[in-house]
Amino acid sequence: MRRTSEKEIISKEQGNVKAQGASDVVLYKIDVPANRYDLLCLEGLVRGLQVFKERIKAPVYKRVMPSGEIQKLVMTEQTAKVRPFAVAAVLRNIKFTKDRYDSFIELQEKLHQNICRKRALVAIGTHDLDTVSGPFTYTAKRPSDIKFRPLNKTKEYTACELMNIYKAKIVLDIIVTMFSEYCENQFTETPENLAKLLTRMYLKSEVIGDGNQIEIEIPPTRADIMHACDIVEDAAIAYGYNNIQMTLPKTYTIANQCSQEDIADKLGLDISATKAVHISNPKTAEFQVARTTLLPGLLKTIAANRKMPLPLKLFEISDIVIKDSSRDVGAKNCRHLCAVYYNKNPGFEIIHGLLDRIMQLLDVPPGQGKGGYVIKAADGPAFFPGRCAEIFARGQSVGKLGVLHPDVITKFELTMPCSSLEINIEPFL
Repeated sequence: MRRTSEKEIISKEQGNVKAQGASDVVLYKIDVPANRYDLLCLEGLVRGLQVFKERIKAPVYKRVMPSGEIQKLVMTEQTAKVRPFAVAAVLRNIKFTKDRYDSFIELQEKLHQNICRKRALVAIGTHDLDTVSGPFTYTAKRPSDIKFRPLNKTKEYTACELMNIYKAKIVLDIIVTMFSEYCENQFTETPENLAKLLTRMYLKSEVIGDGNQIEIEIPPTRADIMHACDIVEDAAIAYGYNNIQMTLPKTYTIANQCSQEDIADKLGLDISATKAVHISNPKTAEFQVARTTLLPGLLKTIAANRKMPLPLKLFEISDIVIKDSSRDVGAKNCRHLCAVYYNKNPGFEIIHGLLDRIMQLLDVPPGQGKGGYVIKAADGPAFFPGRCAEIFARGQSVGKLGVLHPDVITKFELTMPCSSLEINIEPFL
């Protein structure tokens, strides 16, 4: 709720010059939440404020069986096929003045625009029971055969709106409860022992058991209450958010696995051994660190395309980022080449042959000399024991190749053997 005036509103929107001569009468601007359908009319808004200010107790709504013949709403078989649900109610001994009737129609139209989705989900019809007699038949006809004259109109129209039982019942409850106060038999008083805050929010509450439990009755006007958290929210609103002492949380986020931890876990690496560069403002959790290897990206690509015909052969040439204290920025880029082979057999010889071809194109001959390359047996947490080799070229280690460990393959949701090769091509550039 905000306190304002016509003059203040015009001044903010059009300037002080335009606001001269405008009214200074105090106006209260109330923002109604989209899910509080019971506050869409003057009657519901006033009643809600009175309950909140504890001037009245939250009403108890009840259905009263009529003393005479019960009205019947009959749905035909053909109607049930296209509009399976219909609801109806009778407000008896109601006293309508022009203002009350206008408010009733205004609520009906607001419900049409809100929960009814412009009559696409629910269509409401109101009739004077003194001028019609039952039983009432709800039947389905061709849209062109359904003719009626809407309220405040002088001509007939055709209509064919869908009905939804859930939305229809909410609309019915809102209309009945909002205007039941004009009936002779109005709602009864609530129990004496109430939970104060929730009662002010239109939720009749009673302390039960050993005093640590509250029994809450949700009225039909509160269709927005769908979970226990909605009740907690109402209690906080009634208490006042400004009255709650502010404290710093122990943590600003919900615990979740960092992308570095995820990749290290899948590849069987020690996270403390990875020299990953952390990004201060990542767009997503997957990009919290700069990658130190190209292998996870290729394995994810294979996982997304594992239904494609085998074998799958992929490669990537791109930069990785590693920490380097000798650089001004504390990190450096290295150009890597990574290739994977995914098939019913590991295909180590294929990956080995690819390495030989790459070295041939780079004019690096096989051999132990400074200008040659050689592979030596090695171990790696991502590779199958005894099926891994380290690549040495021009006197330095440039990468590894081998058959990936089954645990790595499983963690990437793969089902076939896979071999990989990853080398640093910076020394050859």
